[in-house]
Amino acid sequence: MSPALEGPSLFIGGESDYVALVRPELDPADPGVRLAAEQAGVAPEEFAGSGDTWAVLVESGGEGDGFELPGVRDTEPAGFAERLREALAGPPGPFEVDGGAVLRLEARPAGEGVCAVTAHVTPPGDDAVPLTVETGPLSVAGLLADVDAFLGSLA
Repeated sequence: MSPALEGPSLFIGGESDYVALVRPELDPADPGVRLAAEQAGVAPEEFAGSGDTWAVLVESGGEGDGFELPGVRDTEPAGFAERLREALAGPPGPFEVDGGAVLRLEARPAGEGVCAVTAHVTPPGDDAVPLTVETGPLSVAGLLADVDAFLGSLA
């Protein structure tokens, strides 16, 4: 059983093809967390910690991966989300949102109120292999709502 994760998250895509920016927080009440804490000889609350490390999760065609972003503060994902919100709320048309060395989004209209997103993800490290994820059609209004909820979770 995997531990329950909570915390701010922004998923861009569908169930099988997505990129997500997350700051996971372990739930100290989760049985898996309690067992791991017991094995480590610490209290579950101490084991769970503050959940202050950001990560990028990627899934494409059923293949998933993810990596941590050590040293990233909340202001960086918030800035990325604000730029994404601005682009989504602007006039329809192709746009690009740069999330730094690790994440870049390209979006293009895919129908009335719908866009398709290509996420370019570059994991940190010298031997990292860049990944590209095509999300398929996404509701612009739905994605805007997700971005607003994400920004609200950071406030």
